[in-house]
This record gives sequence, C-alpha cells and structure tokens, in this order.
Amino acid sequence: MADHRVLVTFSSPPSMREAISATIGSLADVGYLPDLELSARADALGAADAVMAWMPDRELRSPEELAELGSARLVQLLSAGVDQVPFGRIPERVPVASNAGSYAGPMSEHVLAMALALAKHLPQRHSDLVSGVFDQRTPNREIRGSVVSILGYGGIGRASALAFRALGARIRAVARSPVADDWVEHVGGAEALDGALVGADIVVIALPLTRATHGAIGARELSLMRPDAVLVNVARAAIVDEDALFRHLVDHPTFQVGIDVWWDEPRGGGPFSPRLPFLDLPNVLGSPHNSGITETSMVDAARLAAANVVRALRGEAVHHLVDRGEYVG
Repeated sequence: MADHRVLVTFSSPPSMREAISATIGSLADVGYLPDLELSARADALGAADAVMAWMPDRELRSPEELAELGSARLVQLLSAGVDQVPFGRIPERVPVASNAGSYAGPMSEHVLAMALALAKHLPQRHSDLVSGVFDQRTPNREIRGSVVSILGYGGIGRASALAFRALGARIRAVARSPVADDWVEHVGGAEALDGALVGADIVVIALPLTRATHGAIGARELSLMRPDAVLVNVARAAIVDEDALFRHLVDHPTFQVGIDVWWDEPRGGGPFSPRLPFLDLPNVLGSPHNSGITETSMVDAARLAAANVVRALRGEAVHHLVDRGEYVG
C-alpha cells in the first residue's frame, strides 16, 4: 500500500485519471470523491494527504466537508484562477495552490486569434459581405511594429507576449513582480498601468482577479487608451467595469474588444443572457470562456497539478501557492 492518499474531488474522464495516476505513480493511492457513497465522503476527505479540486465550492457539498480538509498538506486546484475558492471555509492551516500557467499555450493562441481578427476587422468585413458591401478601401492594422501591452505577465501573459513578438510587435508589461524578459520594452508594477494603456495598439488582460484588480479597468482607464485600440480579456470579467466598457464601445465605434470571460456566465450549460447587449455591437468579438479548452489541455493541466501534489508529498517546494490575503480579508 502507498504511503499517501490523494483525493480528487471532480469528475474525471479516463484520460485525466491516467495522467494523474501516471504522474503520482506509486507515491500515493488516488481516489475519486464522485465515485464514493455519501456516507464515505467525510472519511475520505479526512484521510487525504492532498486534495485535487476544480471548483471546491461546488464539489464539496457542505461546510463540514470543507472542514474535513484540515489534515491535508495541500489543496491543489486544477484551475489557474482561484477567485472562486471559498478560502474562508477551508482550514487556514491548509495551503492552497493554483494551477497557474497550465493553460498558457492554448490561451495565448486564443488571444492572438482574437487580436488578429479585430485588428484585421474580420467580423466587420464579413458582415459587410453578407450585406453585399465589398469594402477594399478600409485599411487593416499590422501587428508588426504595433505596441502590445500585457496586463499580467504570468504564464498566459508571457506566452501571449511571445506570440505577438514573433509577429514583430513591441511589448510592454504590467506585472505583480515587475521582472520580465529583456526583449520587453518596459515592465512595471501596478503603478505602470496608465503608461501601459496610453498609446497601446492592443491591450491584453491576463491578470488574476484579486481584491486589488477587481474593477481595475474602468471609465478612466479606458479613456487613456487609443480610440482605435483593441482590448482582449481572457482573465476574469470583473477586472473590467461592465457598464463603463459598454458605454465606451458605444461612444467609440473604432474601439474594439475581444471578450472570452463574461460578467454573468451561466452554470451547467444554461442559456447565455448577458445583462448588456454587447453582442449586438459591431466592435465586439465574443467567445464562451473557452480560450483554455482544447482536446488535450485538460489532461495536460491534470498532469501539471498532479506534479505539484507530488512535490507536496515529497516535502519539496510547492509551486503557485496562493496568498489568501489577496482574496479575503
């Protein structure tokens, strides 16, 4: 019998289970909470040395189940974002780690696709063609030589910067820890936000949603941007003031936005009914919060999360530990 027990709280297809088992190997027995009878759940949670979770607030059915995590060495999330985690109900002594950077590759491709589509006015020209208008005169924008500001220079931000740099863009970055590659023209902390917005052709939001970043892009920040700038958000909707963005798009028809994350996303595949009619605007390109979802991304994310669990069980330094103070208090 293995020395440790790892409990996975989310439903997992065979491919993800195989990735987790292969990564953890003989170090721990791996169990799956959805496979257990209700009467066995509390004991399994209490006996786990580490827990892998996707959305703890949904997968653990009661405050009592969350309290059972008290003996775990680590709660490892499959998700990169942690703003949905009920930190106040997870025992304070239990470290929580995000899966930051796990989806950086596919998300950076999505960022580039949205930015290119908007810079080349593809949605608008397609709509023109549908209505019989053959507009060859309106110029497209080149990425080469443009200024791209990356807000949040973690895994997603850096991968996006590399994609734009490959096309000849100039890169600026705003990061919590203002250290970046030497080919980034300028990197700064939160105080550098205004400077990053002014003059940027494309702005990419890849920040975590924390107490500090909630509503960070409002009417004032939008007014600093070029009237024909492109904004792409693949982070969290609440980083941007919803009403301010809608007004800005209406008042500045040459300003464009690519939105992958929404303020009112449905749960469980329900109908999507946004409060404001963003999708009626010609300068909006939307996607259903799927920038990180590819045929292999979830398996890759499970493998990386499991590797972090292995570090915890071996007593090694765990990656991407969360500072709870950024989210609660």
